[in-house]
Amino acid sequence: MENSRIDRDDAQPVTERIKVDVCVIGAGSGGLSVASGAAQMGARTVLIEGGKMGGDCLNYGCVPSKALIAAANHAHSMRSGAPYGITPVEPQVDYAAAKDHVRRVIDAIAPHDSQERFEGLGVRVIRDWARFISPTEVQAGGTVVEARRFVIATGSSPLVPPIEGIGDVSYYTNETIFDLRERPEHLLIVGGGPIGMEMAQAHVRLGCKVTLVESGRVLPKDDPELAALVAERLKAEGVEIVERQQVERVSLEGDRITLQTGDGRFTGTHLLLAVGRRVNLDRLDLGRANVAYDKGVTVGADLRSTTNKRVYAVGDAAGGLMFTHVAGYHGGVVVRSILFGLPAKAKTDHIPWVSYTDPELAQVGLTEAQARERFGERLTVARADFGGNDRAVAEGATTGLVKVVIVGGRPVGASIVGKGAGDLIAMWAQAIANRQKMRAISDTVLPYPTMSEINKRAAGAYFSPKLFDNPWVKRVVGVVQRVLP
Repeated sequence: MENSRIDRDDAQPVTERIKVDVCVIGAGSGGLSVASGAAQMGARTVLIEGGKMGGDCLNYGCVPSKALIAAANHAHSMRSGAPYGITPVEPQVDYAAAKDHVRRVIDAIAPHDSQERFEGLGVRVIRDWARFISPTEVQAGGTVVEARRFVIATGSSPLVPPIEGIGDVSYYTNETIFDLRERPEHLLIVGGGPIGMEMAQAHVRLGCKVTLVESGRVLPKDDPELAALVAERLKAEGVEIVERQQVERVSLEGDRITLQTGDGRFTGTHLLLAVGRRVNLDRLDLGRANVAYDKGVTVGADLRSTTNKRVYAVGDAAGGLMFTHVAGYHGGVVVRSILFGLPAKAKTDHIPWVSYTDPELAQVGLTEAQARERFGERLTVARADFGGNDRAVAEGATTGLVKVVIVGGRPVGASIVGKGAGDLIAMWAQAIANRQKMRAISDTVLPYPTMSEINKRAAGAYFSPKLFDNPWVKRVVGVVQRVLP
């Protein structure tokens, strides 16, 4: 290697050079999946991570947010027992103790993603930041790694919007909010996507006043009819939701933070930014590797760089859907290609996602609007309300709806809002992934009484008009009844 390749002010002296089959950069869900599979199937594997093992999901995202939501749900149940004959009481919320619960959950899961576990699987783990120094080499600390294949799995970080005055105030993102120990008196949230909505409801249930400002409509990627039910619930619980107003300026007035929009001013004690994500590529020196990138690494359907065939990208780094389960799915696609040389392509039409509000909001495939635009009159929409499900009635969870969009007898999308929507969407994700027809759902026998029967009721709603409103069916039945002995 020529010295000119690492002629940088921050270049560290090289103390070790190694050659491997697979070099994975980033120890989040996607990177860990690739490293684990590659090493256990005999490939010489290096995993490089400059931050925390487990990535964003374990340390700042999915795991801590769901743990905080669980604490908030316990507080909410104490206030909402009247319909069940339980006298409501106002809970005594210890916000710091709730954060202790969050930390315990992270600590309980962390060993699964730990350096020690992966070293036990045969992975060489380097704890430093990686950067390419040529199309075939990366340097991490004093180690230069030459690899046959590289997998970029660097994830993403919270986006800080260029709002006037943002640099003059203290603010939180999902990477820092879980370290806050003192309960906010009034939490301002900028951004009405899943993170913003989940944190708004969790904090109002933990006794905070909450104002959420969104430049468009909240939960914009989801079916608007279903997203509206979530927004209504949050408003009923006390969250002030301000839609279609852009935050133009942020200022500090004494110990209060003020958001200025085109139509108003909103003042609180703490500020959470939840306006989106940006892919972590800045440290990598991708130009030295001849790797093209924009919002993410420029890849084909096989997740391979279009300009350097040694390089793959998975998860957020691939510039598509930013979900932990997508990163894990991408990992499987890449392992198939790298280790076995088999053709493998990543798809998105079967990818589900969930906002873990109460009620939950889940989506897989196309929304109704997307399906109508693509398929027009060929589209059929089947619906089932939670109010028609006996288990939902028993639990007082009748606010909810399953909406399935169907073309040629096959579901191409499903939207669910209601209790346990994240679990209920699994049946539709499986059906879409395996190109099953609606009959696969309607023919399934489900235990009674369960929420899963709502999915079968939606399938029944698809078939009912074909059976009960069809004059030919009635004629056939009439003939059969006359001729049967």
